[in-house]
Amino acid sequence: MKTTQELLTQITQLTNNIETNYPELYAFLQEEPITIPSKQHPEINLAILQDYLQTLKQELQHHIKTHKSK
Repeated sequence: MKTTQELLTQITQLTNNIETNYPELYAFLQEEPITIPSKQHPEINLAILQDYLQTLKQELQHHIKTHKSK
């Protein structure tokens, strides 16, 4: 199993990739209400980070499939 630091590094790298190469998708990710915590001090654990990383990967894959260059 990956550590918190490894997951955070992967999330940061993927987010930077999206910001640089897919700015239209990055703008959409910033508007996601899920990223705004509803609690004062939300609990973040490995499962939540892993889920978030997978969601980012899926969003990027979907974007690439649906926005292919013609």
